[in-house]
Amino acid sequence: MSASEFHLVVDLPEIRAIDVLAEHSGLPKQRLKDAMNKGAVWLKQQGKRAEQRLRRATKTVRKGDALSLYYDSELLALSVPEPQLIADEKFYSVWHKPAGMLAQGTRFGDHCALLRWCEQQFPGRPSFLIHRLDREAEGLMLIAHQQKAAQLLSDLWQQQRISKHYEVLAEGNVGEPGHTLHIDAPLDGKDSATAIKVRAVDPKTQRSVLDITLITGRKHQIRRHLAGIDHPVVGDYRYGARRRGENLALRAVALRFQCPLSRRERDYRIESIF
Repeated sequence: MSASEFHLVVDLPEIRAIDVLAEHSGLPKQRLKDAMNKGAVWLKQQGKRAEQRLRRATKTVRKGDALSLYYDSELLALSVPEPQLIADEKFYSVWHKPAGMLAQGTRFGDHCALLRWCEQQFPGRPSFLIHRLDREAEGLMLIAHQQKAAQLLSDLWQQQRISKHYEVLAEGNVGEPGHTLHIDAPLDGKDSATAIKVRAVDPKTQRSVLDITLITGRKHQIRRHLAGIDHPVVGDYRYGARRRGENLALRAVALRFQCPLSRRERDYRIESIF
C-alpha cells in the first residue's frame, strides 16, 4: 500500500480515535499511531467549523465527528535533514531550510515540514508561515511566533519591502562576470520582474553562477524566468535542466528588512557555496 484515503463519520456515542480508524482502515494500530504523530489524520468535530490534525491516538471521538486518514507509506517513511536556526527574535525566527524539506505540511503529513519543526522546537509558541520556498530549494525562511508579528511580516512581504536575494547555478553562459540583466516577463497573468547579475562562468561546464534579486514574488519565478531565456537552473528538470541526477541549484541566501516591531534593520545571510 502506498497512498490511500479513508473518510468516516463516527456512528457510536463515543470511541477512541485509534480504535475506529483501525476498524475502518484495516491498518495496524502501530502504523496508525505513527501516521497520527506525523500529521496524516484529521478531525472535524460535530458543530465546529475548523478541521484540525489529530495526533493523540487515545482521543475520544463522538457520534457525528468526521475523521479522515491520508495514508502514504512512502511519504511517512521519509526523513529530511534538520533545518538550522539562524536567529530567534522571540516574535519570529529565521531558519536555513535544507533541500528536500517542505515549507508546510500536506494533507498526508507534516513531519517533513519546517513549520512543524518550529512547533516542536518552540513548544508553547504558535508558528505562522510568512512565505514559501520550493521543496527542492534550500535557504532562508521566516517563521512568525505571534499573530501580530505574522500579520506585519506578511504585509511587508506582500508590499515587497523584504529584500530577497538568491544564488543560482544556471545552465549555459549567461554573460561575462559582472554582466546584469533584468527579466520582465508576466507569469500567470501577473507582472513579474527578476534582476540578475553574473558572478562567474565556468567555460568547461558551460554553467553560470548568478546573484538574483526578486522584484516580485510569483510561483517558481526564478526557475521560470531563467528557463524562459534558455538558461534553466541546474537540477530543475521541471523547467528544462539538461542533465539528470543533480539537485536543484537554487539557494535563498539573504533577507533584509526593517523589523516592523523594533524598527531596526535586519540582515540575515548564509554563506555562498557556488
